Amino acid sequence: MRLNLGCGYNKPEGWFSVDSSPACEPDLVLDLNQTPWPWETNTVSEVMMHHSLEHMGETTERFLAIMCELYRVCKDEARISLRVPHPRHDAFICDPTHVRIITPATLDLFNRHMNDRWIREHKSNTPLAHYLGVDFRVLETLKELDEPYATQFNECTLSEDALTLLEKERNNVILEYKITLEVRKDADF
Repeated sequence: MRLNLGCGYNKPEGWFSVDSSPACEPDLVLDLNQTPWPWETNTVSEVMMHHSLEHMGETTERFLAIMCELYRVCKDEARISLRVPHPRHDAFICDPTHVRIITPATLDLFNRHMNDRWIREHKSNTPLAHYLGVDFRVLETLKELDEPYATQFNECTLSEDALTLLEKERNNVILEYKITLEVRKDADF
């Protein structure tokens, strides 16, 4: 099964589309903040959450419950495609329905391998993979640049080092993150 969670009006063929708003006519109207979800454990091979996860999990407890449900319904090695606005872009800041910042570093908290390393190194990072019994690995993170930075970077007039500095100092440099996660269920907790 392939789930398109928080689909809005984006409903590609071959995906089971879910949204809390009946206006976008999803296959299933469901508030994903409410758990448990209706799918059986280990039945989902692929999940798409494009510009939806940042709208969910207003409280810490609710967000962690969503991550646990996502893990539960997914099969081992399931892929999750996330697209989320960069937290320092107006696309995130100006939307009053955005309740949660999602970054690659946020998602590393749910990675057992990273948690193990932090524990060995006595880091203060919260090992959520251990606390929750989940394991998500970030396979890829792409940053979509906003203009004029995208053109400057593509034309090689903006270096990687300069871009990194701009990202730290300015808003509206990066429009969104495109993150691919893999679910790992072969580890013992």
